[in-house]
Amino acid sequence: MSALTPEPAEPTAVSAGPAAPAEPEPSDRARASLEALRSEIAKAVVGQDAAVTGLVVALLCRGHVLLEGVPGVAKTLLVRALAASLELDTKRVQFTPDLMPSDVTGSLVYDARTAEFSFQPGPVFTHLLLADEINRTPPKTQSSLLEAMEERQVTVDGTPRPLPDPFLVAATQNPLEYEGTYPLPEAQLDRFLLKLTVPLPSRQDEIDVLTRHADGFNPRDLDAAGIRPVAGPADLEAAREAVAKTTVSPEIAGYVVDICRATRDSPSLALGVSPRGATALLSTARAWAWLTGRDYVIPDDVKALALPTLRHRIHLRPEAEMEGVTPDSVITSVLAHVPVPR
Repeated sequence: MSALTPEPAEPTAVSAGPAAPAEPEPSDRARASLEALRSEIAKAVVGQDAAVTGLVVALLCRGHVLLEGVPGVAKTLLVRALAASLELDTKRVQFTPDLMPSDVTGSLVYDARTAEFSFQPGPVFTHLLLADEINRTPPKTQSSLLEAMEERQVTVDGTPRPLPDPFLVAATQNPLEYEGTYPLPEAQLDRFLLKLTVPLPSRQDEIDVLTRHADGFNPRDLDAAGIRPVAGPADLEAAREAVAKTTVSPEIAGYVVDICRATRDSPSLALGVSPRGATALLSTARAWAWLTGRDYVIPDDVKALALPTLRHRIHLRPEAEMEGVTPDSVITSVLAHVPVPR
């Protein structure tokens, strides 16, 4: 089972007797709905349960996701299938070198009939924004998303305009092709709650993909694939309220801090995890704990989310890169050496 695939929650006990079973709590209904996402998205996307769960965790934490994988591993299809399963609006922006900030945020348009300027919203005004190949556009356009991601609003001509809720940016990038790209600066990388790697499928998963296409599957027609909404904004809101009540003991908070402080002392790193990264790790661990059916966080929750939450928040020294050290190997080493609370 994948590291980011929660175990099914244990069924709620129902007292014996003639009385009708009590209605499930809103948080239990929300958890069941979000657990159903994996099977619904699996109708279109094969073998990416970890990425699906990571996107759900980001929605619960009001965060954003950077999806990294080679072309053709269904990153775009994954986001579209998630939006369809959650009954949320989604828009896609193909980031190119000539893309302007106003192409993302929107702009004022002159109306000759009224002789006035009116605001024309850009594609950022949606629930799930797919920023495809975000590192192919210059920093000026990349930075147009900073206010949207952090403040959940867009300011045009001095007027702030709120974005819908929920709002999530799912940005994609290719880990292999660097020519003609503009690597995201550390400040913008830090705005992403999670960095999820979307791997190549296993042999059996790839056979399943080909079999589906041979049977007539069309990735551009999700309705024909049978994807239906199994959750919605109300479920997300109930889930967020439940996650906010998930208990974090002082020992767990200290464990998160010790992990992040250990990265700052690592000889392989020029930049360790900031306090914002520690806050992010605590948030994702709480969401993970709730998804797995608990109302309290344990060390294993922190370990499960450490790699996707921290891998993009550290910066390797050049000599460490030359020796083949990776962010994941540094974090794995830190987790192995930091004492686990009992």
